[in-house]
Amino acid sequence: MPTQHFRGFGMWLVVSLVAALAASAAYMKLPSQRKQYKLGFLALMLWGTTIMVAVDHAMAFLSGEPFIEFTTDGIISSGVLLGVAMLVPIFLVWTIAVYTPLGKRIAV
Repeated sequence: MPTQHFRGFGMWLVVSLVAALAASAAYMKLPSQRKQYKLGFLALMLWGTTIMVAVDHAMAFLSGEPFIEFTTDGIISSGVLLGVAMLVPIFLVWTIAVYTPLGKRIAV
């Protein structure tokens, strides 16, 4: 299967960026539920992921690779599916933080 490229962001970067923007919007629009649902913690984890992926893309681009790819060479070949797979552990940690007694230790 040929790899399709275009100039811009990788699809897994776009997925993490959309998730980070959605969490930030929830944080801004739901001030009464910020603490209960630890929306700041969720947004922080998602923005950290987005920045990490952006740095990874920038370093690859500086090495001569294209900045955007719809497919990957790894186990997960779809860039969108890779982005969703990257979000699963984040939402798992956030769910534990919100809905278990362990989450009371997280002050974000």
